[in-house]
Amino acid sequence: MYYGIITILMENIRFNPSKPMTNNNPFQMISSGQLDSRLKWHCEPSSWEIKENRLQIVCDGNTDFWQRTHYGFRADNGHFLYLELEGDFTIETHVDCEFQHQYDQAGFMVWVNENCWVKSSVENEIDEPRKFGAVVTNHGYSDWSTQDVDNSFTSYRLQLIRRGSDYKLSYFHKATGRWVQMRLFHLFDNPVVRAGIYACSPKEGGFRVTFDYLKIE
Repeated sequence: MYYGIITILMENIRFNPSKPMTNNNPFQMISSGQLDSRLKWHCEPSSWEIKENRLQIVCDGNTDFWQRTHYGFRADNGHFLYLELEGDFTIETHVDCEFQHQYDQAGFMVWVNENCWVKSSVENEIDEPRKFGAVVTNHGYSDWSTQDVDNSFTSYRLQLIRRGSDYKLSYFHKATGRWVQMRLFHLFDNPVVRAGIYACSPKEGGFRVTFDYLKIE
């Protein structure tokens, strides 16, 4: 496991607007108890802390990411910690959730603007199984692909691979020890995107989530 570190392994990954990273100068998500200064918040949560070299967030209420489809509403105020990347990359994270309310969710995100992004997470439900899936948003319209998971499902690893503007989303299957593809999709994005971890509580606040690490290859 890689905890609290982002290691750059491919020359065609560039952090923007900072100079390229190298293997001799790894990017650390957390260093000396602080987030690296190159990480930025979109809608910073009121409560977050670094505890035992892990990032813990307590979500504010009425926070979400969604655009139009089916429900009609638009939201772009979820908590999103990101850095700007250019080129092909693979991102991976491990999430531990303490779900409380319906629709509590946490995972990772690639964001171009409010009309173009992807998020992947487990979303909490109350009277039915939790939803494990992804929301892909292009041209200001979101779609949502899901699969049911048991309500004991609170800890998971996610991986997203970018090649050009095409993406492959996978989760780690503990029983088989391998990555399992969940979805292939295209974003009508830009060369430079924001990539990182996100969490939100569309209803009430108080959802606590811990991110063990963020890795980029």
